Amino acid sequence: MIKKEMEKSSKEMVEEIKTDFRASADLGIKRCMQCGLCTSNCPAARHSDYDPREIVKKVLDNNWEILDSPDLWNCFYCYTCQCNCPVNNSPCQINQILRQKILLKNENKHRMCEFSSYGYSYLDFGVGAMPKSFFDGMVKDYGKKYLDLKVNLEDIRQDLDLDDYNLKGKSLKEVQDILQESGFKKRLKTFKEQ
Repeated sequence: MIKKEMEKSSKEMVEEIKTDFRASADLGIKRCMQCGLCTSNCPAARHSDYDPREIVKKVLDNNWEILDSPDLWNCFYCYTCQCNCPVNNSPCQINQILRQKILLKNENKHRMCEFSSYGYSYLDFGVGAMPKSFFDGMVKDYGKKYLDLKVNLEDIRQDLDLDDYNLKGKSLKEVQDILQESGFKKRLKTFKEQ
């Protein structure tokens, strides 16, 4: 009897994730074998306590304490975990859904402020840019090489015969219109005011 209740309970969090509109239709969370490929290739796991395999394990175990983990906020959605998963699971999609649950409870909004510069970069240039608050950490982690890259990026792109990576003209306007119509711009402003 206890085992049946645990089995039912263990499906609740997984079902919430699977049925969330952000989850891809073929999200392989139920097929997760806990092989750890997601973690072994995750850049955030390499430089923090974030562990995508552990995030998925807690969801599979219906462990709602995962919502209190500060490590959830170390994922930066590069999708490396998803690209390497043999069963098409996506810890980063799961992470996005979990973060949204936290934010809908009006908790951890300060975390969104850390990432708001991504949003402003999309509005201004049509592409995402590293938040300024992360810059010192990147220099610390990667050293002078990273600093040289940032300082000389335009020259490097010209040497490689690459155009400016910022969107311009009609393309930039289209991105800005999408961000306006989707409510993204208004939501970003709300986070800034809090």
